Amino acid sequence: MREIDQVSFAAAHAEGAAVVDVREPDEYLAGHVPGARPIPLGQLPEHLGDLPRDEPVYLICASGNRSLAAAGLLARAGFDAVSVTGGTGAWQRAGRTVVRGAQPSV
Repeated sequence: MREIDQVSFAAAHAEGAAVVDVREPDEYLAGHVPGARPIPLGQLPEHLGDLPRDEPVYLICASGNRSLAAAGLLARAGFDAVSVTGGTGAWQRAGRTVVRGAQPSV
C-alpha cells in the first residue's frame, strides 16, 4: 500500500487533498485534521461511491494502522489511495491544527 509521510501530507492537505478519517466517531470528534471526512473503517465499503476517483484519497486514523488497511481496501477497489503515516497523533505532535467536534462545512 502507498504511504505518505507527515510533511508531504501537510503539503497535499494545504492544496486541498481529499482526506478521509477512518477512526470511530468519538475519536473524530475529539480532534481531526481540518476538512477530513469522517468514515469509520467498518463503514468504508458502503461509501465507495461517495469518494473521488479522479484524485488521490488520503486515509488517516490515530497512528497509521487503520488507514493502511483502508488504503488497501480502496486500492483493491481501484482508487488512488494513500495512508498517512503516524496518523492524527503525529499531525498533532507536529503542532498542526486539529478541529474538535463535528466537521465544519467545507
